[in-house]
Amino acid sequence: MLSTKKKAVIIKTTARHDLDTGSPEVQVALLSKQIDELAKHLKKNAKDFHSRRGLLQMVADRRTHLRYLETNNKRRYTALIKKLGLKK
Repeated sequence: MLSTKKKAVIIKTTARHDLDTGSPEVQVALLSKQIDELAKHLKKNAKDFHSRRGLLQMVADRRTHLRYLETNNKRRYTALIKKLGLKK
């Protein structure tokens, strides 16, 4: 899980305006960070299948948000991909 401080930093760096917490960019950034932390956990705990299922759900959710952003605003999508270092 991400701490409140880590979430605040991620939201501040990807938010579109001051009160933005729910835009696709913020959600993808938060999911990406959670995925990274959970992947590290699963490298140490290979038999943790419940966490693996959660990881797969997060990856699917992030993919859905990215697909939405790609269809609605291509410029914001490409900027987010570059910022987060994700590859398609």
